[in-house]
Amino acid sequence: MDERPYLLVSCSMSLDGYLDSADDTRLLLSNDADFDRVDDVRAGCDAILVGAATVRNDDPRLLIRSAERRRRRLDRGLPPHPIKVTLTSRGDLDPDSRFFTRGDGEKLVYCPEVRVCDLENLVGCSAKVVSLGTTVEMCHLVADLGSRGVRRLLVEGGGTVLTQVLSSGVADELHLVVAPFFVGDSRAPRFVSDGSFPWCPGARAELVETRPVGDVALLRYALSERCVR
Repeated sequence: MDERPYLLVSCSMSLDGYLDSADDTRLLLSNDADFDRVDDVRAGCDAILVGAATVRNDDPRLLIRSAERRRRRLDRGLPPHPIKVTLTSRGDLDPDSRFFTRGDGEKLVYCPEVRVCDLENLVGCSAKVVSLGTTVEMCHLVADLGSRGVRRLLVEGGGTVLTQVLSSGVADELHLVVAPFFVGDSRAPRFVSDGSFPWCPGARAELVETRPVGDVALLRYALSERCVR
């Protein structure tokens, strides 16, 4: 039996493949209907993973917005919100960010062994710091989450984490939302950066669903045989 969590990647991008603008102004790529769809996806997951840059730049809460969805989770014997997970190589996290201060659920910070002491001093009161060795490899992080009972993991970015997850081949499903506009600035962060990906011209990902969500388009891709078609 495969104990690795089912890994769902969720991302919004512009028509030209950017995740955000090049300046300090946060770019809204989605709409209220899609935010609600993502909230529903989150409610079906055991943990949500974002990178340290996303924690710093976007200051996300990573909580279930809908009271009804939280109630249904409680009825199933689950905590009201998924576990929050981040990873950092440098250890530069703000303990006052909403990742740490909002919600009383479990929070995990993965880092190299050399950063453990500093991070425990920084955020150890609100999160568990986990070392996986000299570097944080995505396959080891995912396996560790599986050992902690995580069966469904949602990855929400940013670009570095998306590249790591997708290039490592551990993803099972991709929800790619495309906003109806261009960014047109190569300084802006892209959906993924350079890497060697399992899906290439000779091995295409399978498109299993397309549908409009307001003015954005949702493309759902199967990335493994475990994906429900």
